Amino acid sequence: MTETTTVTAVSAPAVPAGLAGPAGSAEAAESALRPHAEDAFADELAALAAMDDRPRPARWKMSPWAVATYLLGGTLSDGTVISPKYVGPRRIVEVAVTTLATDRALLLLGVPGTAKTWVSEHLAAAISGDSTLLVQGTAGTPEEAIRYGWNYAQLLTNGPSRAALVHSPVMRAMAEGRIARVEELTRIPADVQDSLITILSEKTLPIPELGTETQAVRGFNLIATANDRDRGVNDLSSALRRRFNTVVLPLPASAEDEVDIVSRRVDQLGRGLDLPDVPNGAHEIRRVVTVFRELRSGMTEDGRTKLKSPSGTLSTAEAISVVTNGLALAAHFGDGVLRAGDVAAGILGAVVRDPAADRLIWQEYLETVVRERDGWKDFYRACREVTA
Repeated sequence: MTETTTVTAVSAPAVPAGLAGPAGSAEAAESALRPHAEDAFADELAALAAMDDRPRPARWKMSPWAVATYLLGGTLSDGTVISPKYVGPRRIVEVAVTTLATDRALLLLGVPGTAKTWVSEHLAAAISGDSTLLVQGTAGTPEEAIRYGWNYAQLLTNGPSRAALVHSPVMRAMAEGRIARVEELTRIPADVQDSLITILSEKTLPIPELGTETQAVRGFNLIATANDRDRGVNDLSSALRRRFNTVVLPLPASAEDEVDIVSRRVDQLGRGLDLPDVPNGAHEIRRVVTVFRELRSGMTEDGRTKLKSPSGTLSTAEAISVVTNGLALAAHFGDGVLRAGDVAAGILGAVVRDPAADRLIWQEYLETVVRERDGWKDFYRACREVTA
């Protein structure tokens, strides 16, 4: 039965820039628009590994305790500050990390924007030092993406052989004792999903064309993510679901937590895009988060007024996108300070997904809540302008 945890609240040939993998140069990593976690936080990972004297599972770069500290943040005994990658109860991270130290795979489940991909990437980076063994789930994901494929030139010339095999990310992870990641598992067709059953239960990948198999070495495990709003798209079979320990990632429990998450992530994104400092936009960030939380919950933050909720998810990830876009407007077409006019259009786009129903909900919210709120006149005028 699936266990479910719900929490509320080397010398190598030159590689062209942009094509460098985990073994690429530091210069290539620095020039990347979005560096992999193991590159972006290399200093923190190195500091943790150096200070970590606790037992480590086979082929793990650090102990489970250190992995949790990397995700949640903290200060090491030498004064090194580890920034939090996930803001939430410690237990949710502890359960996820502990799962990966066993023979159970990990399924991160939650509504869109609850940092499932972000958490899976950082878990893989901390445990294996490589977050790139990734299968992106879509309706067109083939079985070869999970098992293996063939180099057809070699296959036609020499017939089936190990040299003609094209290893999938999962197959590589099994052979190297690393963490593999499967994003949006429920978007993958059911028959392709089930190709994971033997891998997760027997820890082996049969290759019948060669009469052999690839066995997983110690250190291998798999993290999958799924959007619980996609139920009914390609539901997991009971046989596959039993192979996972499911951890539900909730939306931020408090406004303060959500403001902290948005501020930290926007600051990380902004440094790579040369955007204004986040502190200059703290007031607008709080307003964006307030709007999203109120419309998402169907209630104003003081609990006095019930609201209609629009069709969109209004997730933390969307709030990050709205604020980042607003900072770009402020940087390139303003004075560098985030203002109401910079975020108004982004909020409208996030809220109004259904042009008919959502627009009415948004207009009602503006007139009954925003218009009457002290200190929000500029925000009201900016939102009315883009709504009209």
